[in-house]
Amino acid sequence: VFTESIIKRAIDTEKVEINLINFRDYTDDPHNKVDDTPYGGGAGMVLMCQPIFDCVKSIRTDDSKVILLTPSGVPYKQKMAFELSHEKHLIIICGHYEGFDERIKTIVDMELSIGDYILSGGEIAAQVFVDSCVRLLDNVVHGGADTTENESFEIGGLEWPLYTRPSVWRGQSVPEVLL
Repeated sequence: VFTESIIKRAIDTEKVEINLINFRDYTDDPHNKVDDTPYGGGAGMVLMCQPIFDCVKSIRTDDSKVILLTPSGVPYKQKMAFELSHEKHLIIICGHYEGFDERIKTIVDMELSIGDYILSGGEIAAQVFVDSCVRLLDNVVHGGADTTENESFEIGGLEWPLYTRPSVWRGQSVPEVLL
């Protein structure tokens, strides 16, 4: 996702820098363990505090905003993408297990959810988040601000029906008003 299309162009033109950091590299566990069974029982594994706290501490700056992607977070909307695209340094924490130790929430600035459904891991949610923000950076999308300021959720709803050539396709015509 980060090596194609709009995001790749943004990276190549130095509009954005994206670093993928594996918090497994920060674990003190000799077997690189980053999760453990939940207190109180239940299925799945829970991400532990130590590797995530240490990872965030090593990369956080005064300009950082730390975001935890979690199903219990605030629903992510286009307006938030616009606001967050203006932040200088975003740290996005995504997991791949049952969940996070609740204490991890103490080091984040906000919790976001991309929807009410279950994914195998947070990587796809992180890609959604990055794509929605990067495309809003100045001069990343062809057409510039005119393009991104007039998109569906920026104008208060979904876009109107769109058509292109030919004007008649298999008996279906483009509305006369558009011709």
